[in-house]
Amino acid sequence: MRPLIVPELICSDLDKSLAFYVGLLGFRILYDRPEDRFAYLDRGGAELMLEQPHAQDRLWPRAPLENPYGRGMNLQVRVEDVEALYVKVLAAGLPIFLPLEDRWYRRDDAEIGVRQFVVQDPDGYLIRLQQRFATRSVQG
Repeated sequence: MRPLIVPELICSDLDKSLAFYVGLLGFRILYDRPEDRFAYLDRGGAELMLEQPHAQDRLWPRAPLENPYGRGMNLQVRVEDVEALYVKVLAAGLPIFLPLEDRWYRRDDAEIGVRQFVVQDPDGYLIRLQQRFATRSVQG
């Protein structure tokens, strides 16, 4: 079953974005249209699209883009190897927005424990990589 929502991220340099998402974070290209500077990516069911505008009439936001793109939003990607990804991102020297942490989030009468960190992609989009490690009941 395909996701019901798939974000499309406008990027300034598709090759740099592919190096980040595919080369570093482990996404794979499901399909691409190089002539349109477009790629559709997947990582374990987390899907996103990347597009580098190459024709002014195809630029969806009609306002000038300024870095960092995507202000006010972060994209959460659930992974099975968050600590290994964190080490790779640190080794690559990329800007860490939120260092690796363990955090509990309440959902109804339970709390979900996650290990997570947030990194910025080449255009400043915030990507929160998260791995669940436990669930516990909340004592009321």
